[in-house]
Amino acid sequence: MKNQTYRMTMLFDFYGELLTERQREFFDLYYNEDLSLSEIAENSGISRQGVRDVIVRAEGVMQEVEDKTGLIRRFLQMQQHISVIEESAGELKTINYRQYEDPRIDQLADAIIQAAQALKE
Repeated sequence: MKNQTYRMTMLFDFYGELLTERQREFFDLYYNEDLSLSEIAENSGISRQGVRDVIVRAEGVMQEVEDKTGLIRRFLQMQQHISVIEESAGELKTINYRQYEDPRIDQLADAIIQAAQALKE
């Protein structure tokens, strides 16, 4: 994946509900709200190290689930395949427009594009 923050955000999106309320809160403040460990610690009345421990445990829980299930990996692969499907269907429409002008080919290509877009949602 692109970088650590992106990777952690993806983990949180997929597996955040598996965390305790405190883990979710600290993780969200650190990664999504961009607060420092010190700021979170000050607002929560605990040590900076305590905040870090909670966040590291949350990361570990989510990474362990991803290692076992591979949902994010499969999701990203599916996104790539959907993009190829959309591009191919668009190319079919272009070839049809330039060479064949068959309305059925256009209908089928449109159906493929719509199905691919529905999978993205």
